[in-house]
Amino acid sequence: MNARLNPNLLNPDLLEATRLTRAGQLLEATALIQRALGGRFAPPPAADAAAPDTPAADRAAEPPLEGSCRVIDIGPFVADPEPQPAQRDHADTTAKAGAPAAEAVVSPLASRLGAALRDKLFKFRGAVPAFEPIVPGAAPETVPDGARFISGSYTNAAGTRCYKLYVPSNYGGEPVPLVVMLHGCTQNPDDFAAGTRMNELAEQEPCLVLYPAQSAGANGSKCWNWFKPSDQRAGQGEPSLIAGMTREIAASYNVDRQRIYIAGLSAGGAMATTMAATYPDLYAAAGIHSGLPHAAAHDLPSALAAMQQGSARAAGIRATGAGTSREMPHPVPVIVFHGDRDTTVHPRNGEQVIVQFAPAGVRTGSIGVGSKPRASIERGQVPNGRAYTRTTYHHPNGSPHVEQWTVHGAGHAWSGGSSRGSYTDPQGPDAAKEMLRFFLAHPAGKAAPEPGRSV
Repeated sequence: MNARLNPNLLNPDLLEATRLTRAGQLLEATALIQRALGGRFAPPPAADAAAPDTPAADRAAEPPLEGSCRVIDIGPFVADPEPQPAQRDHADTTAKAGAPAAEAVVSPLASRLGAALRDKLFKFRGAVPAFEPIVPGAAPETVPDGARFISGSYTNAAGTRCYKLYVPSNYGGEPVPLVVMLHGCTQNPDDFAAGTRMNELAEQEPCLVLYPAQSAGANGSKCWNWFKPSDQRAGQGEPSLIAGMTREIAASYNVDRQRIYIAGLSAGGAMATTMAATYPDLYAAAGIHSGLPHAAAHDLPSALAAMQQGSARAAGIRATGAGTSREMPHPVPVIVFHGDRDTTVHPRNGEQVIVQFAPAGVRTGSIGVGSKPRASIERGQVPNGRAYTRTTYHHPNGSPHVEQWTVHGAGHAWSGGSSRGSYTDPQGPDAAKEMLRFFLAHPAGKAAPEPGRSV
């Protein structure tokens, strides 16, 4: 006999969430599920509430926080240099052991609905593409004679983060560029270095490569907390840690201050947009791979919605043309990579990054407003690999400012990367090589020349 569902067992919020889910309104459904299940899918604390690992007084700090940098050793990455107190996972959306028994008697319909949303939220936490297995951690990079891959940590009032720094064998103390690389969820510096092969490029084009590491204490999936307002501002939270670490390395080595760049993948790409938006005087250009616009979300539900549909805030900027130029009067040059089959972070987010960082006169009707720019479009294909489209948007004076790479058929993975790392697509154009080429053509405060053909 088929059992009938007793509607009295259902919270009205769950019934409404069921309707919203069927209608495709996942953001609203997620919010209702959070309330109905008593916070089981609760988003991170509000912006005015201090995170467990950050003193309340520091959340409102405006000037850059002072910090210290400590070199630990030379060798494979270790997640945390010293034991830290147990902290609440900022993005924890999974059921906890010993959860209240009431949750176990939620109706079958509510359970199915919760499972569906939990599955989507889990994909957010790990940013796991269906076609790419998780690699727990790549083996330490093989370092050429004379090169160093140094482990260290940086501390300020916002907390502590570890890092790895690659010093190429050809570094002799002369001024060199610095490239900061922000990994994606579940990754670490060794894994990201292996997958992107940026260290190999540093041997060809001398530069230092800094890999900040997100801690499991700050986010259980080691995602950068790009969706938290407290981690979206200069002078506090994770931006202060990344910027402080960057400055310490620049002060410790002979870094060309006009050639400091930042790049990232997925959650790291989203944080890279925040760093470029909030520290334009520090970073000369940014590379965003499968990421999202700066401040695309303010909590977990809005982050999920942005990943699936694009940022509502960025869409509003696109429709009205208001906001971006006021927030970023002098946006830094950006190069954006995104697969057009990415089901983890919708490709629309890549277009919205372009909107945010395209200065007045460079936006085009398809992704923004303003005078029609001069744009060049190149289509090509990697030998025995993926096709791509590269669109370069130019200033009215003719200099390129924004470069957009659409990799056809690619999902949520670093294009042209090595299979030795996680979340890579070796068949795509070499994103690391193209980003470094773009970076070196864009020193701070100088117009760049026309990009040459590559790949």
